[in-house]
Amino acid sequence: MEILRVVVTGCVGAGKTSFIRTISEIEVVDTDRRTTDQAAELKPQTTVAMDFGRLTFAPNQALHLYGTPGQSRFDFMWDILISQADAYVFLVNAHRPQDFRAGRRMLNFMNQRAQIPMLIGVTHIDCPDAWEPEDIAIALGLQDERERPPIIPVNANDRASVLKTLIALIDEFYKNSQTA
Repeated sequence: MEILRVVVTGCVGAGKTSFIRTISEIEVVDTDRRTTDQAAELKPQTTVAMDFGRLTFAPNQALHLYGTPGQSRFDFMWDILISQADAYVFLVNAHRPQDFRAGRRMLNFMNQRAQIPMLIGVTHIDCPDAWEPEDIAIALGLQDERERPPIIPVNANDRASVLKTLIALIDEFYKNSQTA
């Protein structure tokens, strides 16, 4: 079976675990534990190692989805997961601009370790005070539109939206594999 390994990453509360749970055809394997740091203000449970889900999309072809923890204290897991990835989705919470600086650092971390297809998924765009994708791109340090990865809105709790995001990522993967 051909397996495409996809990492779903981003800051705390961006929707990584929800994204994987929404689309996985198996019960998601997770390492959620009670939140004990400042992230407890956002949610009671947080990922401390990884989430794992699977989606078969064609005979003998499947996506293995690996969700990273959001906190930088778990960056050793970011390193482990991204080093084996074929592509990744970077989720950004559109109404939490206080997370954009940490998101920029995380995005740089991932890009330093792997030159693989990726896209930015913007979550929570329906919330009050949500930033526009263009402004989020600038906040993440992605000023050059020619070198910018695709940026698409995604509702991590909506199967059709998550599927649309994964299809866009697979398109990027195959586009990049043809130019390599």
